[in-house]
Amino acid sequence: MTEMLRKIWLDDGGQDVPEYALMLALILVIVITTVTAIGTDANTIFSKVEAAMATAAAAS
Repeated sequence: MTEMLRKIWLDDGGQDVPEYALMLALILVIVITTVTAIGTDANTIFSKVEAAMATAAAAS
């Protein structure tokens, strides 16, 4: 079993697997960071809209 894994890891064609794993990890970090930033901004905007609607409803 160990010998088979060693052959797969050392095979030139197998070098694509670690490269794809690193690219996937980088893409996931970028996506999570972006979604977190947008989510925080979206929450702030919705809170402002809610406060404005509450103020408008109270003034009516």
